[in-house]
Amino acid sequence: MSSSSVLLPSCSTYASISKPRLQSLYSDISRQKHSNPTSYHAHVDWWQRTLEELVSRGWQTETTHPQNGKETDAQDVEPENQSNKLVFCARRAVVDRLRCDGVGKPLGLASTIAELQRNRALVTLSQFMTSRQSVYDPGWLPYRIASFLVGKPLWWAMEQLDILRSEDSYSEAEMWKRVEGEYVLLRLVERAADAVDASSGGLCLADRLYTVASFRRAFGSKVLPGVSLSETDIRVLLRYLERDRRVLVQNKDVVKFMTDEHDREVTAIDRGILELKTAVANLQDQVDRLHGKVDETTKRVSAALRQQQKSIALTHLRFKKSLEEVLTKRLGTLQNLESTLMSVETAAGDIEIMKTYEKSTATLQAILSHPSLRREEIDETMDALAAANANAREVDEAIRIGGDIAAAETGVVDDAELEDELNELVKEAEREKVEAGGRTAVDRLSEVKVPTETPESRVADEVSPQRVAA
Repeated sequence: MSSSSVLLPSCSTYASISKPRLQSLYSDISRQKHSNPTSYHAHVDWWQRTLEELVSRGWQTETTHPQNGKETDAQDVEPENQSNKLVFCARRAVVDRLRCDGVGKPLGLASTIAELQRNRALVTLSQFMTSRQSVYDPGWLPYRIASFLVGKPLWWAMEQLDILRSEDSYSEAEMWKRVEGEYVLLRLVERAADAVDASSGGLCLADRLYTVASFRRAFGSKVLPGVSLSETDIRVLLRYLERDRRVLVQNKDVVKFMTDEHDREVTAIDRGILELKTAVANLQDQVDRLHGKVDETTKRVSAALRQQQKSIALTHLRFKKSLEEVLTKRLGTLQNLESTLMSVETAAGDIEIMKTYEKSTATLQAILSHPSLRREEIDETMDALAAANANAREVDEAIRIGGDIAAAETGVVDDAELEDELNELVKEAEREKVEAGGRTAVDRLSEVKVPTETPESRVADEVSPQRVAA
């Protein structure tokens, strides 16, 4: 069973679709573009998602490529040329690899590829790599208007006169001749660029500098899940990040992530730091390999001793000692290089700080050189401000005096008279309160009940003859 027949059912666009629907998608509906546009665009969208998922998962690793006009087997082609994850190789062999049991081959795939190219979902690799304009640039507006108003009617007239053929009149074989080639899958490139943006950058300059090879090692296996990007993919991704995202600049083999729009030049300092960084990385790889060899030699010594092979164990032990000596020297060199790299980075950082100071100083001097901040202007402005405040006080005093005069002329009662009248009202209120309190006491006395019996009458009653006889 081929890898293609195994991969297709696991693709999300195939797993959740019925067989009748898949048969419809595998049919040629290119002539329904105008009669049934909804179905046509749904068809194109499904194929776009399918191709993106298959290509990003390494489905093209067995795709055959034409050499001298003939199809070749996958084993005859260099692996690096067949493992693209961002670039789709549109060949007629793709139709055979998309064959499904019970459904057959896709009939209108060439027309679908042509439509995806018109929609800018697919961009030819050569155009993508050589164009100076962004893939999102709609082009010069007057040119597009002229193309629509002049070009469309002209093409229609030539088609009516059979000078040119409409695209609908091409057979599938003829369409394949028109669309064969390599195409960048723009949505996959955008996804990869997002992953790079999320994991790139750093505090120091060395973290923002890469060679193309180190960039591939750093990001090639991180941007898409479960796969590694090819050299072609890396070139496409770098071109997109530089031209369309404007997050890095590339100068030959040097890749530099920018901190701002003004940091678009690869300087001699950048190259020197990158060389040091590369040397440190290479030396670290040597140290790691030496560590591995020392560990492996130690295992061999132990195995020889277990087998009572002392001479062999002694040979391995001598080799181990030599490795340890080399390892010690390499570790010392690595420490020196790392210290040098740190010093260079610090000096480069100091340069950036001094540039910031210079810019700040120039800005401050520009502000202080403004005519409004000259001493004569300041003194003149402050004197004018003091005079204005004095005038404001005079105006306020004049307004207050004028108000007092106006109040006197209108017969306004004096405040002393008002205070005397208020005191009289307070005293009158207190007198009324006292009088009200006295009447209340009299009323309470009138309500008290006086007993009818006196104490003497109560005693006489107690000693009366009737009570004594009893």
